[in-house]
Amino acid sequence: MDRRIVKTRKAIFAAFDALIFKTDYSKISVQNIIDQADIGRSTFYEHFETKDELLRAKCTDLFEHIFVPGGTEATHAFSRNSTFEEKIMHILYHLLDDKKVIKGILASEGRQIFLQYFRSYLAGAVEKENIRVEEVPDVFLKNHIAGSFIEMVCWWADCDFSESPENLTRWFFCVMPTPIANL
Repeated sequence: MDRRIVKTRKAIFAAFDALIFKTDYSKISVQNIIDQADIGRSTFYEHFETKDELLRAKCTDLFEHIFVPGGTEATHAFSRNSTFEEKIMHILYHLLDDKKVIKGILASEGRQIFLQYFRSYLAGAVEKENIRVEEVPDVFLKNHIAGSFIEMVCWWADCDFSESPENLTRWFFCVMPTPIANL
């Protein structure tokens, strides 16, 4: 990706992140984001159609980064993500790194949009792992695992991210169906 595009996207994401700390998602306008990022309206719309699309892009960037090999980390090292457990822990580290933004999103009307995208990516990740439990339909299992993870993340945010990603990962796999717990 062109460096100017990357720089502009970073500015837009940073502006959104700064706004979500102090303003409810429903009250953040595209104009607020443009002003905070110090970019033109047409520049914003070259990258995103709406602020909901921006929120979706935050989820996409997170999941593509984790579930597509490569990339560098500032606070943790998960360059291989060879197991599903490592991928889950990697997600948790990113959420912890961005905890103020995540708390802001989860405390706002953007919560449902964020969780919808989050669930979709998680379900896709579970499907790619080819996890199966005898006598349980794949669609139910995929929904159960994604839903459980999302509820764990919401609980974690409510507890002000007081537990470590390692503990959460361990607990998550302890309560999951046997095939996933053995990964």
